[in-house]
Amino acid sequence: MYEPVHGSAPDIAGQDVANPLAAIASVALMFRYSFQMDQAAGSIEAAIDGVLQEGFRTSDLRQNGEMTLSTSEMGAKIVEKLQATTVKQDRGE
Repeated sequence: MYEPVHGSAPDIAGQDVANPLAAIASVALMFRYSFQMDQAAGSIEAAIDGVLQEGFRTSDLRQNGEMTLSTSEMGAKIVEKLQATTVKQDRGE
């Protein structure tokens, strides 16, 4: 099984403040090691790296000058990055 080691964080359930990056990265691990889908795993990892490089953070990671996102907003940013990568790959870029 692939899951973040921090667990489900029941103390902040329903507050939209949890950091989803470890759970998303766990999916990349699953793709890579259980399904041998290295390209999909790499795309997820690149999306995470890209969003972090752009200065987006959840409240637990935020430092001065960085944009704080909710759980759902961070998830949406990762999806946005993945979709942009897919479009570039489809175009052969």
